[in-house]
Amino acid sequence: MTENKIRTIVVDDEPLARRGLRARLERHEDVEVVAECQNGVDAVNAITQHRPDLVFLDIQMPGLNGFQVIHKLRELQQPVPMIVFVTAYDSYAIKAFDVHALDYLLKPADDTRLKAALDKVREYFSTQYQDEQSRKLVNLVAELTGDDCEEILRKLAKGEPVDTNPYPDVLAIKDGSEVTRVNVKDIQWIDAAGDYMCVHALDGMHIMRKTMKELEQELNPQWFVRVHRSAIANIRFVKKLVSHISGEYHLILQNDTELKVSRSHRDKVKAAMKM
Repeated sequence: MTENKIRTIVVDDEPLARRGLRARLERHEDVEVVAECQNGVDAVNAITQHRPDLVFLDIQMPGLNGFQVIHKLRELQQPVPMIVFVTAYDSYAIKAFDVHALDYLLKPADDTRLKAALDKVREYFSTQYQDEQSRKLVNLVAELTGDDCEEILRKLAKGEPVDTNPYPDVLAIKDGSEVTRVNVKDIQWIDAAGDYMCVHALDGMHIMRKTMKELEQELNPQWFVRVHRSAIANIRFVKKLVSHISGEYHLILQNDTELKVSRSHRDKVKAAMKM
């Protein structure tokens, strides 16, 4: 904040909605609208340039939607300002935001609801709660970003059940006439053997016929990282990353299995290990 002004950006793909919200915001002396954006790409650029304190962010926009805007800022390692979501969805979606303690405006926003949202923003800035709000925002984005977030929002609007985790908890591995269910959390690493994948789990090794690319897409990238053209490791089972004099890197798992890290995947492995 500068000179007790809350520097604000309004993001909405509807021109009338942007103008209406800006006009209402300008009635508040401690709010300064520094930019308006008509799509998610412009929003990312404006937030990066202006470093606002607050963004009124429409959810459903062409290109990047509201959740993807925040995800992109995280990718670019840009600070995420305080967010007030603007949505046309009904109470089912609103309940989802309430659970995460984020504020929202339901279109069309009225003066009373806008004042309540701004009062909450002022309270955040006058306390130490902004760090907590940022963490909850990141958690929400982690759940609702990606290709399926529009479908998730549609389900919320209709009151349909939503599974925000797109990755399975169990892999069903078929072997002849038998199917073995392997808990994904128990998978330590996976390596390729010709046209087959060797899935090394806590209960032993399982063979499945699937490509490395297909299997990689099924596994949560938060935990599973490609370390080589023919190997994937579960970061939760990694004990250490070792660099050799030759310049090669190897992952050492908790059971002392050693996996070579290829040059093309080295930076991704380091990032996964928070190095």
